[in-house]
Amino acid sequence: MRRARVSDVALRRLTMRVAKQLRRAGFTVVTAESCTGGLLAKLLTDLAGSSDYFDRGWVTYSNAAKRSELGVPATALARHGAVSESVALAMAGGALRRSKARVAIAITGIAGPAGATPGKPVGTVWIAWGLRRRGRIEAYAVRFRFRGGRDAIRRQAAEAALDGLPAS
Repeated sequence: MRRARVSDVALRRLTMRVAKQLRRAGFTVVTAESCTGGLLAKLLTDLAGSSDYFDRGWVTYSNAAKRSELGVPATALARHGAVSESVALAMAGGALRRSKARVAIAITGIAGPAGATPGKPVGTVWIAWGLRRRGRIEAYAVRFRFRGGRDAIRRQAAEAALDGLPAS
């Protein structure tokens, strides 16, 4: 399990490493965020020259926004809920289809303190990474269970999203 408190310094160092990898590969990234509310996009654009590797980001907090902005199927939301593998994958794929970026990161989860459901406690977060390769979109998602308060969960999610970013 990750540490609950992720420092600003640790997030900045990780973001700098990811930015360097993206630049080296010549990739641009898009973000599709729910529970992190744009934190990931903020981290990626805090660095000077971020337009070299950052294309755009979506904050799709509501299910309606996930559907209209990213094309998440209503059936996936109804069947699995917003905090699910299928929705995270659909968010990443939708972000890539709506941009020319090579890489996408999608985050959906329950930062709390409310919102937990049976089987999905506070701290449950799905992160999906998508990669456009030879005209096809390849994506995978991982479920995390973070601990701590709302801010701690959001910061841990951003850290995990950056740490797992495919840059090759």
